[in-house]
Amino acid sequence: MTAMTPLQPSVPLLQTNDGFVRDADGGCPIREVLDRVGDTWSLLVIFNLQGRPVRFNALRRMIEGISQRMLTVTLRSLERDGLVQRTVKPTTPPEVEYALTELGQSIAVPVAALGNWAAQNRGELRASRSSFDAQPPS
Repeated sequence: MTAMTPLQPSVPLLQTNDGFVRDADGGCPIREVLDRVGDTWSLLVIFNLQGRPVRFNALRRMIEGISQRMLTVTLRSLERDGLVQRTVKPTTPPEVEYALTELGQSIAVPVAALGNWAAQNRGELRASRSSFDAQPPS
């Protein structure tokens, strides 16, 4: 395990990033995005819609443990934010498909970067947790 070191010049200072700057209402862009994609189900929906449009029940089968209600709520929230498009085909009964919008597809870039970071640092995170958990409470 490596010791924590001061920030390197190549590490961005988050306080100076526009995504973390509060607006006139006191909110900041990163908070709005994390509120959406940081929940239990949104990233799994995005992950499963990335390849192609998917019908509701097929999507529900792809995401283990999600209830019909929670999938409906998640899809509506993602649609409200412009990340998912709902298309109703004029059949009997109506066929509904969900697909990522261009904005929804674009979120793959920062999420992939976070996934790469997680894969590269997973061992160190686990080692730190084990070391921390082995210490007596202070």
